Amino acid sequence: MDRIFVTQPLLPDIKDFVAHVEDIWHSKWLTNMGTKHNELETKLKNVLKVPNVSLFNNGTIALLTALKAMDLPYGSEVITTPFTFAATPHCIVWNNCKPVFCDIEPNTMTIDADRIEDLITPNTSAILGVHVYGFPCNVEKIDKIAKKYNLKVIYDAAHAFSTEINGKGIGTFGDITMFSFHATKLFNTIEGGCLTYNDESLKRKIYNLRNFGIQSEEIVEDVGINGKMNEFQAAMGLENLKIYKEEQEKRAKIKAFYDEHLSKIKGIRIPKMPDGITNSYQYYPIIIEDDYPITRDELYDRFKEQNILTRKYFYPACNDYDCYKNDLAVKLADLSVVNDLKHKVLCLPFYGNLNFNKMDFICNMLSNCHFTGDLKCQ
Repeated sequence: MDRIFVTQPLLPDIKDFVAHVEDIWHSKWLTNMGTKHNELETKLKNVLKVPNVSLFNNGTIALLTALKAMDLPYGSEVITTPFTFAATPHCIVWNNCKPVFCDIEPNTMTIDADRIEDLITPNTSAILGVHVYGFPCNVEKIDKIAKKYNLKVIYDAAHAFSTEINGKGIGTFGDITMFSFHATKLFNTIEGGCLTYNDESLKRKIYNLRNFGIQSEEIVEDVGINGKMNEFQAAMGLENLKIYKEEQEKRAKIKAFYDEHLSKIKGIRIPKMPDGITNSYQYYPIIIEDDYPITRDELYDRFKEQNILTRKYFYPACNDYDCYKNDLAVKLADLSVVNDLKHKVLCLPFYGNLNFNKMDFICNMLSNCHFTGDLKCQ
């Protein structure tokens, strides 16, 4: 059986992309905020329902810049979640700050806002929340805490493209939000990302930071980095903006199929999206509970034997990384929910072209964890 991946990149008709490439060839403007770059920034403001968008060559550089733009004091603490991709805490450290890991909520798997306040010290400068799998953080509670203690709020929305909370774009919450446009994401620009923010005065600062701090031919104003998105990436984004909703509609049907079949299986829990939330349909996570016949890792291995590549996402958790686990504060942190769920979450194959025969095969495997290997995927 051909391998079934956990996701597939969204790709437009190659003829439409080539038409952009021909434009770029004709203009000879390959990068440095060209026509397609600027067009994509403008269109993303409408799609994400945000007042300001700044494009980047990837999400990690965007998040690095977001933290830099907040002017966090050297050596200060940033409260975040360890149940995230490595880039989240790494960007804190690269900004000469210290990540302080907070436990997560058992359903949404986002940072537990009820535990944040206990972690605040005089050295705390910010909260960095992650909208995991598109489940939004408790933005209202985090906002109240931030105002009470005069903290900055940064959000990692790598999984939350087009997510809305009661009709409001998720990129409007907090001081600044990062979106990833990596090839694995619902909407991609091959590599790429952006920052969204409400404060118009941040625009010039972010512009400078992503372009080496260069203000003009003779003035370098900030210590910046090279974070510019090129025209080829922007062209891919312009075409994928035309088709991402169709992809979401396909994934919605796949989710409904999974939900119907997997909700009947003892020992499998499907995290529930809170009311009033527009699902991004980035991933389809399930939780393998203790009363399931085999462990998550055993299930992962059995899928792999059948060429079905699921993902133990996020395992290991960031608090297990060699670069963090020996820190005394990390050792002493109460991360009981993280340390439980990191052994239980499994992301299933989830993309628009996943056919129903393959989904049925996956569901049959999950309903009979003692399958013999004789099952065939049509």
